[in-house]
Amino acid sequence: MKPIDAKTAKARLHARGEIALLDVREQGQYGEGHPFLAVPCPYSRFENLAPSLVPRRGAPVLLVDDGDGVAERAASALDELGYRDVSWIDGGAPAWAEAGYTLFKGVNLPSKTLGELIELEWRVPHVSADRLDGWRNDGGAFRLFDGRPASEYRKMTIPGSTCFPNGELAHRMDAAIDDETVPVVVNCAGRTRSIIGAAGLKLAGVKNPVYALENGTQGWALSGRELWRGRLAAPLPDMDERAKAASAVRARALAKRCDIPFVDAQHLGLLASDASHTLYMLDVRTADEFAAGSIPGAVWAPAGQLAQATDQWVGVRRARVVLIDDTGLRAAITAVFLRQLNYDVFVFAMDGAKRSPGEIVRADAPAPPKLPRLPSLSAAEAVALANNGGLLIDLRGSMEYRAGHLAGAIWSIRPRLDELPIDAQRSIALAGDEAFVALAAKDLIARGISRIAHVAGDITVWRVEGAPVMSSSDEPSDADAIDHLFFTHRRHDGDMADARRYLAWEMGLVAQLDAQERAEYRIGPGPFDPNSQVAYS
Repeated sequence: MKPIDAKTAKARLHARGEIALLDVREQGQYGEGHPFLAVPCPYSRFENLAPSLVPRRGAPVLLVDDGDGVAERAASALDELGYRDVSWIDGGAPAWAEAGYTLFKGVNLPSKTLGELIELEWRVPHVSADRLDGWRNDGGAFRLFDGRPASEYRKMTIPGSTCFPNGELAHRMDAAIDDETVPVVVNCAGRTRSIIGAAGLKLAGVKNPVYALENGTQGWALSGRELWRGRLAAPLPDMDERAKAASAVRARALAKRCDIPFVDAQHLGLLASDASHTLYMLDVRTADEFAAGSIPGAVWAPAGQLAQATDQWVGVRRARVVLIDDTGLRAAITAVFLRQLNYDVFVFAMDGAKRSPGEIVRADAPAPPKLPRLPSLSAAEAVALANNGGLLIDLRGSMEYRAGHLAGAIWSIRPRLDELPIDAQRSIALAGDEAFVALAAKDLIARGISRIAHVAGDITVWRVEGAPVMSSSDEPSDADAIDHLFFTHRRHDGDMADARRYLAWEMGLVAQLDAQERAEYRIGPGPFDPNSQVAYS
């Protein structure tokens, strides 16, 4: 374990071979500016996240912090988990900027930038809010599909839209649309999933004219039109054997056209046992399908979300990824996008027990973290402890603390605990998710503090129990709330200025790339015929 300078880190990041660049700062710090390929792995949850983001101990790991020593603490945690090649950027993100490299705002940068590059290079047809509303007013036939999950659809969507998360529409096309001539419009909240969703339909060989809605729900709101809020998504249509067969035919055609390898159980086992390469096994089906049974050790990563937020699941650059599906179409579409992000991608189609690989043994998997088991206190006992000289620390999110916390509790977060005046004899109660609390307690115990307990329950339980709960509109301060990203955070709540800033940020991503960052993408030929459709503005 050793520090390296920013110039060396930049060279290593873009060299051939695997590497994980984990940003150990909290969400608010990360979102205000980070190296382009940095994957968020905040220290407050580090040992819980790192093994899934980097599932091979021999993978090279590079850490970046705020120049405050947190990366070195994270490196020690990786050492305990068995990782063998760990370094960190000396001086952290500030040193990266001082070396002349860009710190990018926002989250999911590689996937967001992919969407912009695909729109530019594939010339994805789009339709504006004004044109779409014109079609509606003129009685034109079209179908509007919201490509986001049901939870986001419920928050806000465009009137008349149907919730169909990206990947699912192509897979269920024969059950969703019976007319190959009707125009299909895909929207999201901004740009990426509109573009990716429209492109995915064409990759699948859908014959309908397909358009991305320009700027999604934010563009619709900026045009002065109302959004639906609170709508429940209808269940996705069931698929009969004919529809499944059609999906499988599309999958094989796409795989042949784009040279996407399908693997069998034996090949999957060989990939998993290869200790020289990192492997991710991601199931791209729906949550219900995944819950009904998948490959042991696979992680659920729904197709539409995986394509637009890859760094939530995959932490190692240039790693191998196996996408698990039934007919293979959702996986094949997603594989095209992940390959453009410079991953080595395979598809495993689960079409019955005859193809089940059974138990998959991973090579070089990290050890589970060793965490303390804490005694439990009720909310009333925790408040009494705070009133009698003990310390009650709320480790939940800063905005949760503002909305409501136990009387006498102070807010803190794991990387800032060493700033608190805690002596070894003082009793401490930690409120928050049990997994996060255990990590914070681990650090406190390393400081010689042993009288630590976990506050049982959450704010709902505390209120039911009658414990005194308080709120605070400005504590912690915005500056101290390092876990919360304030960047354009009001864009979905009617703040049009934030919506404009967010869309300008997305559209400006490509221009910020340096030559090495741009070379991380492998954009192949697109599925759109530039002579067959018109891009409306």
